Amino acid sequence: MAVVDADIERLMAEHIAKRPTWYAHDLVPWEEGRSYVDEPWDESQCTVSPEVREAMVLNLLTEDNLPYYHYAIASEFGEDSAIGRWTRRWTAEEGQHAIVIRDYLMISRNCDPVALEDARMQTVSRGWDSPWTDPIDIFVYTSAQELATRVSHRNTGVVADDETAYEIMKRVAADENYHFIFYKGIVSAMLEHDPSACVLSMRKVYENFAMPGTVVPNFRKRAAKTARAGVYDLRIHAEKVLTPVMRDWALADLEGLSPEADAAREDLLAMPGALVARAEKLERRMAKAG
Repeated sequence: MAVVDADIERLMAEHIAKRPTWYAHDLVPWEEGRSYVDEPWDESQCTVSPEVREAMVLNLLTEDNLPYYHYAIASEFGEDSAIGRWTRRWTAEEGQHAIVIRDYLMISRNCDPVALEDARMQTVSRGWDSPWTDPIDIFVYTSAQELATRVSHRNTGVVADDETAYEIMKRVAADENYHFIFYKGIVSAMLEHDPSACVLSMRKVYENFAMPGTVVPNFRKRAAKTARAGVYDLRIHAEKVLTPVMRDWALADLEGLSPEADAAREDLLAMPGALVARAEKLERRMAKAG
């Protein structure tokens, strides 16, 4: 990791300089708040569709599990290392995402507050065990994961048909994009030092890629609803996550790869097309079923 410490410091300085300061209380319409004791929650009070509510709750519960994501990175690096300092900054920023999404859902009454808290308790009690401990694997994964989260947040806001939800999710998605740029920059630096190791890591990580939200209760059902709403699905993962990151790293043009890494590159370049083919097959099956 010492070979990229200077790059991490540079990327962190660039991130802090570019990311605007924002506050959840500026985005949430507090004047719309009402007492849940005096006026218990009822689904008829919701203002966005069930699919959008499900997407926002899934996004929120994923963000709520932040202590485990922090631990997964921090436990692999020293507290005084460059990445240790970044991880603390990243954790502080990610915490804002849970704050603003929860504030919006509670103020707008777009979720059952009891069910939400019960799900949060279950999610955080389950924790999250990262399958990645090698430094290259960690940053290859976080690059794709942050981009996937950006896409999911952004699409949730777009389909919400609610101006406040749109602005909140746009703000959160912009943050995730800054994080994606940071992690992508680390992988770019690693590619300069050991391209073969990085390409082998990409194949391993992308073949086994899963969002950390899989520990959320009823994840499959929630994910299916968000997919039907056009928030995130196999096609989006292939076209908006895998294809862009491989293009940004100029994967097809890398030179000096070992024979094994060259074979891994071919597998990687074929991966988006294979996922789209799976998505098309699933779409045809769903259309046939009505």
